[in-house]
Amino acid sequence: MAIAFMGYVLPWGQMSYWGATVITNLLSGVPCLVPWICGGFYISNPTISRFFIIHFILPLYVSGFLYFHIFYIHRISSNNSLGYNTNNKIQFYP
Repeated sequence: MAIAFMGYVLPWGQMSYWGATVITNLLSGVPCLVPWICGGFYISNPTISRFFIIHFILPLYVSGFLYFHIFYIHRISSNNSLGYNTNNKIQFYP
C-alpha cells in the first residue's frame, strides 16, 4: 500500500496534494519522522522527490526479498526442492 500511495502522489494535483498531506500527518505521532521522510512539515519538492525515489526503490527491495524467501523455502523445508539433498524436510500437509 505504501508503494501505491507513493505512486498516487507523484502526479502533482489537488487530490494528490491533500492525500499526501493527510497521510503524512498520520506519521506526526512519531517524533521527527515527518521531517525525515518529507523534508519538512509541508508537502513540497523535496517530499515529491523522496516519494519518487521510494516509489521505485521499494519494489526492488520487495522483489529481492521475495526471491530470497522463495529460494530458502525451497532449499530448506519445501516438499518440492530445488535439487538440494537435505533430510530435514518438513511436510506442509500430512
